[in-house]
Amino acid sequence: MRTALAYAVSAALVAGAALGLAPAAHAETSGSVRFVDIAGDGGTVLKANVVTPAGADGTTRFPVIVLPTSWAVPQIEYLAQARQLADSGYVVVSYNSRGFWQSGGEIETAGPKDIADASLVIDWALANTPADPAKVGMAGVSYGAGISLLTAAHDKRVKAVAALSGWADLIESIYSGRTQHLQAAALLGGAGYLTGRPGPELQQVLGDFLSSDLDKEDEMIAWGRKRSAATYLDAINANHPAIMLGNAWGDTIFPPNQFASFYEKLSGPKRLEFRPGDHATAEATGLLGLPNDTWTHAHRWFDHHLKGVDNGVDREQPVQLKPRSDAGYEGYPDWKSVNANRRTFPLTGSEHLWANVDSGADGGVVMLSNLLDQFFQAPPVASIPLLPRAFAGVWQSERYATPQQVRGTARLHTTVTPTAESGTFVAYLYDVGPLGIGKLISNAPYTFHDRTPGKAFPVDLELFSTAYDVPAGHRLALVVDTVDPLYIEHNPAGAQLTFSSPAADPSYVSVPLRAE
Repeated sequence: MRTALAYAVSAALVAGAALGLAPAAHAETSGSVRFVDIAGDGGTVLKANVVTPAGADGTTRFPVIVLPTSWAVPQIEYLAQARQLADSGYVVVSYNSRGFWQSGGEIETAGPKDIADASLVIDWALANTPADPAKVGMAGVSYGAGISLLTAAHDKRVKAVAALSGWADLIESIYSGRTQHLQAAALLGGAGYLTGRPGPELQQVLGDFLSSDLDKEDEMIAWGRKRSAATYLDAINANHPAIMLGNAWGDTIFPPNQFASFYEKLSGPKRLEFRPGDHATAEATGLLGLPNDTWTHAHRWFDHHLKGVDNGVDREQPVQLKPRSDAGYEGYPDWKSVNANRRTFPLTGSEHLWANVDSGADGGVVMLSNLLDQFFQAPPVASIPLLPRAFAGVWQSERYATPQQVRGTARLHTTVTPTAESGTFVAYLYDVGPLGIGKLISNAPYTFHDRTPGKAFPVDLELFSTAYDVPAGHRLALVVDTVDPLYIEHNPAGAQLTFSSPAADPSYVSVPLRAE
């Protein structure tokens, strides 16, 4: 199943990239495309393509943008965007990351060799194209976004970055709540094996991750931290590149929380954008050469920070959110302002759950459910009254007389008493209509180990950030259960969990609402 799923997604991405050639091929003003080999770290051959502005004769220097490819996608991925950028006066170099497709080497998962490769591609561009060494930018989707951010920490020449559907913290992306994001990891691993050559380190880490080997947890976390831009925040801030971050609310590979946290800690010019969709779906039409907000904003970002164009991007609110209701963009001065106005509803009483049974409350399917939500506003649903109370805890708010605009990160505080030392639960926030049908607003997993059976402990859990409009007459519901196909669960057979609300430490859900 893992390989089949990876094949389907990879095929879709490859087809999309290939189709991107079609609209671009008719742009008569574009410069020519050259396919070249670039020597990466240790002499590893990186397959690349170069697009220069039409009429470039070597007497004029142009800003240069380097585009590392996404995970499992061939080097033609960005050709439509490269042509558009070349038309507006950029040299563009896109290359296939090592270990994938025809590039040499093994998959390093944004390791040191990948960062060295990016710097060597910049070296090559400066030596072999009319690129301006003072105006170097990097951009990418997914894997390319992660490599671009990491390179900005290690190479002072990078002056501007557009990181789209990427990660700043790899551990918080696929191991949030100390829980393995099963479908995300399986998809990445399967696509890696299908289109590339995973190195021994990646094979070992992936095997330890999927097998839930706690003895290897510290090593796995250290491996992920080494590949996270958040680890090198001081270096990035010292280099002072202009960084634009873009992601989707429903990204099941790299959820939005870790990008928002990273954004808040950046000290240089910065911009944060969140939109409806799943992993890389917000940028997909742009890769086909079609109009696309994400890429339009990225072009404006580079125009201002690399070419000095006074296009107003620096005067706009730096945090731009597009709600899942498909309304227009909302601007905020910072991420804290998004979460500033909060409403709390209590989780009273006690709920006793038997583990190991899926109640029917689920986060959906990776790369599918949030895509449906993006285009049809059809998130995963559950009948809240029919959820079996032996396997699901349910709390509901009052009905709201006016619409409630959820914006930001909902937070759960509760007290858990387990019957085993390890366990997992998943929290879901639903929009519940008059007939009891709940539409999923957000969710997040939580796993614990080494707890004393029968002894209660407090839990604070941030759900994945979102922007969702709850209609008037609806209510919110908080549901917890112990099984979700998106995640690996750690509940021993026969385990039970009790969720309570002690008088001295009441349980609640804090929901961020847009200020009226």
